[in-house]
Amino acid sequence: MATKLVQWLTVFTLLASLWSALVFDIIPVKLDSRFKEVIWPFPVYLLVVFGCFSLGTIGYRVATFNDCEDAAASLKEELKEAREDLKCKGFKFS
Repeated sequence: MATKLVQWLTVFTLLASLWSALVFDIIPVKLDSRFKEVIWPFPVYLLVVFGCFSLGTIGYRVATFNDCEDAAASLKEELKEAREDLKCKGFKFS
């Protein structure tokens, strides 16, 4: 099973290969000059789209972040036990 990094790198490599092949005429395909004008700044377009997607994803995750009350209570209990253990070993807390 591939990780997200491998998936992203695979897509990036495929798109970069196709873009460079079209821009530098590696593939013997006759393209209209208007099409080349669109292809040339395509990596910048993809970078902007990726940035918007990332901001949207982060915003959604922050907006739907849920509280973990059980985990918070468990952590407080563990902190209490750790303080008691450290007090037995001579540490002082204010």
